[in-house]
Amino acid sequence: MHILILGAGGTGGYFGGRLAQAGADVTFLVRPARAAQLQRDGLVIRSPLGDATLPVAHVTADALPALAQAQPFDLVILSCKAYDLDSAIDAAVPAVGARTSVLPILNGLAHYPRLDARFGRERVLGGLCFISATKAADGAVLHLGTPAKLTFGERDGSASSPRVQALVALCTQAGIDHVATATITREQWIKFTFLTTLAAVTCLMRADIGTIAATDDGITIVHALYDECLAVAVAAGEPIPPAARKAALEATTQAGSTLKASMLRDLEAGLPVEAAHIVGDMLARARAAGVSAPLLQVAYAHLQAYQAQRRR
Repeated sequence: MHILILGAGGTGGYFGGRLAQAGADVTFLVRPARAAQLQRDGLVIRSPLGDATLPVAHVTADALPALAQAQPFDLVILSCKAYDLDSAIDAAVPAVGARTSVLPILNGLAHYPRLDARFGRERVLGGLCFISATKAADGAVLHLGTPAKLTFGERDGSASSPRVQALVALCTQAGIDHVATATITREQWIKFTFLTTLAAVTCLMRADIGTIAATDDGITIVHALYDECLAVAVAAGEPIPPAARKAALEATTQAGSTLKASMLRDLEAGLPVEAAHIVGDMLARARAAGVSAPLLQVAYAHLQAYQAQRRR
């Protein structure tokens, strides 16, 4: 399986690096400065699950068409931030041939219509990941915490296909925690409702879960936010199973927890945030379904205000 991974940042660098470390045929599409860094230092991973420094194949946009023509890619993995999606799609186009599949592992759901329109729905797998990772100033991939999991599957609910089975084999070989599922839409909604709640409450309060839970009304607010997201999922025909609801609430109300959304980390660093793609999209779906979502409204307005101030 010949794989192209767009970018060698936190998420793409980690999963692509682990695949490459296990001998998979992986190439990273990177900008010239990152290409020079990889050429000089290799891909460096610092992780509780094991550090690594390894040479990796990489290509820049100008050289990608010739490379793809010489050896067509079987799979393109998109791990960009949502606000970079359009440029990522444009960059991926030369690599997507007649038999190429596309696997997005972005947060949320709003990217699928754009990917389907550009590449065709039959090419686009369903995917998501659970990891906290970033790229350090020196270019190393920093894996924060221990979860590092991929979930993927056919979006039509069919049984495991040859392309899914091939990716399962590679993940197994690389020791990557993974789930191949025939219910990828359910898994996406489970994460979407959890992540929206986590991002909304931690960004709104500018604090981690433990700090929020210790306030007089913090846990009540978390429950109310999650209830709004759960109602949107029900309206979409994807009610969240009880076990997943329990796990989400435990994670977002745990006393002493240092958990915070990556969106808050980006906000604290003064970086762009995926506000529209996560909180904004959930709010838009609530409005379209006639679901009352006052806390989502407040959280999204807060994020929009941050973005407006950042642009000044």
